[in-house]
This record gives sequence, structure tokens and C-alpha cells, in this order.
Amino acid sequence: MAAISGGKTYHHGDLRNALICAAVDLATEGGPERVVLREAARRVGVSPTAAYRHFDGRGELLRTVKIHAQRALADSMERAAAREPGADDPALAAERRLAALCRGYVGFAVAQPGLYRAAFCVVRQAGPDELTPECRMPEPEIRAFTLFGEALDALARAGAPRRDVRPSAGAAAWSAVHGLSLLLLDGPLRRLPAQRRNAVVETTLAMVVTGARIS
Repeated sequence: MAAISGGKTYHHGDLRNALICAAVDLATEGGPERVVLREAARRVGVSPTAAYRHFDGRGELLRTVKIHAQRALADSMERAAAREPGADDPALAAERRLAALCRGYVGFAVAQPGLYRAAFCVVRQAGPDELTPECRMPEPEIRAFTLFGEALDALARAGAPRRDVRPSAGAAAWSAVHGLSLLLLDGPLRRLPAQRRNAVVETTLAMVVTGARIS
């Protein structure tokens, strides 16, 4: 059991979760570059030695943060879709859901740039003998991409002009919103005032929906 500041102690499982929470906070503040195991240990109030009992090194901790960030991105998309009003026309409802998912994607990137960058960071691959059991499992499929695919399938079933959806349609939709997100964060669009930025976002989403209709 590792002692921490304030007279508190962490049990083995609790310390791992506390380190993850601290690492997520670090990523939120400054992106994946800020995720350092020693700093996470300092924030929790334990020694680096105690932290290394739960994570082999920075790469393993960052990989865990990356998976958390990917899930948070998908949660943002699903919340945006849940807020979208329904429609009697199934095709219109499917189009609105697709646009809302895209809106939630870009909204997450703008609101949480550190976590967004962490969701797509490249993590150094450690050998299987270096990983704890939790991290020997393959990374889950990025749910954001799954959500796009499901929305496009629903649009096809609802009576879009073409009943089939090409496998590349989901990747195309993802590419559009991902590229826009990066332009808003790191490119020339980052200087746009909020009103113009929103207009660019909505125009891009309209193009994604229109493209889905004719793909």
C-alpha cells in the first residue's frame, strides 16, 4: 500500500485508477506531450516507484489515456446526436443524426484540444513482455469511426438515392470532420471568430451529408 499526502493511502487497484485520472488531467491541460508517469505520480502524491508498479513506463500510461480520450470523443458524438430533434421522415432523421455526430466530433476537438490530440497520438510500442495484462489487449476499434459507419448505414436503409454504402464512405466522412478539426485547432481557421467558425462547421457538415446521399 502506498502512502500519499494528507495521510491518505491507496490500495493497489485504486492507485492505478488515480494515476489514470491524473494522466487524463495532464492530457487535458497540454495534450499527449504532458503525460509523464512521474508527473502523474507527483499529482497523486506517491513515489515514482509506486507508480511503476502499475505502469511500465510513459508509453503504457499514454496508451491508456489515448483509449480514454477516444471513448470521450465518441461520448461527445453520441450526446450531440441525442440532442438532435427527431423527424417523421426516416431519411431526414438519418441525415440529422449524421450531421449531429459530426458536430459532436468537431465540438469535442474545439472544447478539449488536449484530449483530442491524445486520442490520435502515436504511442511507442513496447514488447509484449513489457506490458501489464491490461495493456496486452489490442486497442479497441475507434468508436467514432463505428458511429459514422452506422449512421451511413441508417441513411442508406432510410431510402437514400443509392441503397448501398461504399466501405470508404465512413472514412470519407471521418476525414472531412477530422481535417476540419485540425484546421480549427492548429491551422489558419483557429483565428476565426466564433460566428464564422460555426458557419464553416455547418457548411462542412452539410457537405458531408450531401456526399453521403450520392456516394
